[in-house]
Amino acid sequence: MGVGALADSFEMQDDVITVGMPFAERLKLAVDDAHASFTGQKITGLIRRAALRYPDAELRRLDLIEERGIDRGVIANLATCTFIPRCENVVFQGFTGSGKTYLGSALAKAACQHRFRALYIRMPELEEAWLAAYDKPGGKEKFLRKYTAYHLLVLDEWLLDEPGEALRGMLLELLERRYDAVSTVFCTQYAKKDWHQRLGGDVHADAIMDRIVHRTIWVETGDANMREHSARR
Repeated sequence: MGVGALADSFEMQDDVITVGMPFAERLKLAVDDAHASFTGQKITGLIRRAALRYPDAELRRLDLIEERGIDRGVIANLATCTFIPRCENVVFQGFTGSGKTYLGSALAKAACQHRFRALYIRMPELEEAWLAAYDKPGGKEKFLRKYTAYHLLVLDEWLLDEPGEALRGMLLELLERRYDAVSTVFCTQYAKKDWHQRLGGDVHADAIMDRIVHRTIWVETGDANMREHSARR
């Protein structure tokens, strides 16, 4: 927050309200207004840079919660973002169209509103970024530092395609760096019992799952097709 923002707050003060007000109180009012404006701009920037699939998504605006079997208490707790300082992960698992992407976007937006750095990315896009960095001098380390730095990383379409050996190696290193340091959200069609096989069924799969499943909040999104519901509405 700069001097310019504070000066603007003074200029915008309503004379009808501030007439006769001591300077110290006018200053406090201006500081409060300038800080609120600065905070709002910072949050707006965080949301824009999070690249959300659904920028207008809100955890407090979820349809058919009971019909989908989603626990309102779990969603309310996630909305506080207290799981991020605890370095816990979140899995949204359900059928195609069951609202996983919306939930991932809404949770990332909530994180931004709590002033955490968040990013939404689909697995094909993450793989593309990895391949682009792979052959550049220092590219792999720069890639890993970038995607480790987010307080909340939302990985959509998790295991929709079975990752090859090179991608599994990257995922192991990335999740190792993020483990017990930051939080990751996985949006997937596949139940936990299917993950090991889709990750290759080997020691890489063991190691990747070991860095996910032990400190994770699991949310099943049900089988209702929310795209069809939205279209009817």
